[in-house]
Amino acid sequence: MIHLPRHTSRAFTRCVWAFIALALMPALAACGPPAHEDSLSAACTSDGRALHVGFYAFFEPVSHSADPDPNAPGFQEHRGYEADLLTALETMDGAGLAFARHPIQPWDDIWLTPTGDDIDMVGGGITILDSRTRNAAGAQVVRFTSGHITFRQSLLVRAGQADRFSSYDRLTSRHRVGALAGTTGEARLLELTGLVDSAGVLAAGTRVHTRSGMVIADGSAAYGITAASVSPGLEGRQRLEPPAPDMPQVIYLGEESGEMELLQALRDGRIDALARGEIGNRDAVHASGDAFEIAALDAEVEHGGFALAADAGELAACIDAKINWLTDNRRIGYAEWRTDPSVFLRRAESWRPQASGERQQP
Repeated sequence: MIHLPRHTSRAFTRCVWAFIALALMPALAACGPPAHEDSLSAACTSDGRALHVGFYAFFEPVSHSADPDPNAPGFQEHRGYEADLLTALETMDGAGLAFARHPIQPWDDIWLTPTGDDIDMVGGGITILDSRTRNAAGAQVVRFTSGHITFRQSLLVRAGQADRFSSYDRLTSRHRVGALAGTTGEARLLELTGLVDSAGVLAAGTRVHTRSGMVIADGSAAYGITAASVSPGLEGRQRLEPPAPDMPQVIYLGEESGEMELLQALRDGRIDALARGEIGNRDAVHASGDAFEIAALDAEVEHGGFALAADAGELAACIDAKINWLTDNRRIGYAEWRTDPSVFLRRAESWRPQASGERQQP
């Protein structure tokens, strides 16, 4: 696997159209110039080069490696919903798209990898957030395509436990909830249970166990956790002890092996629930032979997309137009792919490039 610098800065042009895009699609923070009228019919690249795409290796069934062992040849092979969507893009006649795919192990700041020199685009079930388009200095360094998949957060529990955990407000300090650091699953768990406020500031008195020792949050912004950033002293967090009995403990696992470690911890009783997206949790229910079940389900809806460098506006618009055609403007999504994994490929094979200004009917 290639070396992926995570915080390398890259020159980019701040876009004057950002306020228009955000006004039209507040949930989809894809800053950039508007798509050209011929984005749908135009080739996205003119030199025939393959775009280097990083993909998160452990988010089954959305994006994952064929083999979870980083030392196995199958680790380099991309599988899942997003893998099939990329393959369909490559199949569209005249789209000018080819992808060289690279697995990425750590989730931390994965959306910033296009700011380096090795990766053009990154995916892996990444929820679109404006905060994830910015680096530590607050500069906008990446942009997202519009959302092609919908997420909701949930709690996965062992079979027979769903009634005990039917809502997030039933979690107490006696309960241990597993989470992957830096995900919207973690962020929503903390917010819904009162462990952080709406700005991500930890409740005063929260004890945070890290690899470097234990710190106690004082209620200030110096102790914050969001889906896009974390205060320096909270990096490498392993456990949160709540300051009140009506808040849960949070156990962090899976830094190197993703959520597989969290699923095993739930299976053997080291945690009582796993906070993550409904799609992954429902797949885990099926794969476990009904050893697990879904309990609480978050009402908030998230959208996932691919991230590119902020200065890749035309490329992003071109790819976005073709994704929107493949998904029939989001009428075809994960549920349809789960029923028929060839749905995107069949649409791609029916695609015929049109002259500039013409629109092919879905």
